[in-house]
Amino acid sequence: MFKYRDRETAEKILGRIKDMDVDLKFMHVCGTHQDTIVRFGLEEMLTDAGIEISQGPGCPVCVTTGKEIADAITLARNGVTVTAFGDMMRVPTTIGSLFEAKADGADVRIVYSIEDAVRMARENGGRPLVFVAVGFETTAPSTCVPLQRGGLPENFSVYSCHRTCPPVLKAIFEMGEVKIDGIIMPGHVAVITGLDPFRPFAEKYRIPQVVAGFEPLDILMSVYMLCNQIREGRCEVENEYRRLVRDHGNPLGRKLMEDTFDAVDRDWRGFPVIPGSALALKEEFAAHDATKVHADILSKTPTVEEEAAGCRCGEVLRGILRSEECPLFGKVCKPTNPKGPCMVSAEGNCSIAYRFSRNKV
Repeated sequence: MFKYRDRETAEKILGRIKDMDVDLKFMHVCGTHQDTIVRFGLEEMLTDAGIEISQGPGCPVCVTTGKEIADAITLARNGVTVTAFGDMMRVPTTIGSLFEAKADGADVRIVYSIEDAVRMARENGGRPLVFVAVGFETTAPSTCVPLQRGGLPENFSVYSCHRTCPPVLKAIFEMGEVKIDGIIMPGHVAVITGLDPFRPFAEKYRIPQVVAGFEPLDILMSVYMLCNQIREGRCEVENEYRRLVRDHGNPLGRKLMEDTFDAVDRDWRGFPVIPGSALALKEEFAAHDATKVHADILSKTPTVEEEAAGCRCGEVLRGILRSEECPLFGKVCKPTNPKGPCMVSAEGNCSIAYRFSRNKV
């Protein structure tokens, strides 16, 4: 709950929003923002002020496709040690999950960083080890560091599932499935990218944007700033998260990504192929690119259905469906028995809705 002084400030911000007498729909693309909104009851407060906020494709585990998860499972079941972050382990596919592969005897391990995976590779007796890399611009630079530093063990490779934020926003705007009056941009992405990648959306699509931090007051202030832009007829990219985000981001982080990855076309869960939206290792890192090192094994990956029967994660990720509107939510799909990634990841909309909802199904 809010501390006393924060509550007083929140009430002032909400009062100013109410004074504008608005009826607006905003979207954010960050699982941490969704956690804050639901955990602190901001959804109800903002609805009362005339604001609806939907979550877009802001959960990196959730947007990773079933095909990519199936590739990791196939590697594990064919003698490769597979390392990944914990949220990836339970994502279901029609051929099982990484945890199920581990239960069947495959060598699957949770790591907390790529450095953990590199250390494990050195200790793996020469057996091949793959690090499954996920995340947006926030985590991609950390994947770059050991590759750029060099001296990696020969048995280590990276399977890159990294995505970038601006291309999927463009896809959302151009698909036109949901009316959006403004966007709350993810502060941790902007720490790396700065504001420049988001400015074309204001110019071309006339969408007001605010880069926001992750505290409840950050969210409320960003909503107020969006409302104020709309009231004044402006479409700009404003920075609420000035305590960490600079206009031009982190030049070192951006250079690491530019020197390590090529932008490639790839589909996302719930989306068609999005041009230039994924990060593949440059050719100079082919010796540590799992898609090349283990191409023979990956050719054995079976075709998988993107969603389980009845699962509507794709629509949740596009912001056209609330988690609670999925027919599986809270019934057959729960954190203890997830049918889709949105119920697995801590940043997934369904998981957040289930854990913090005031009215569980």
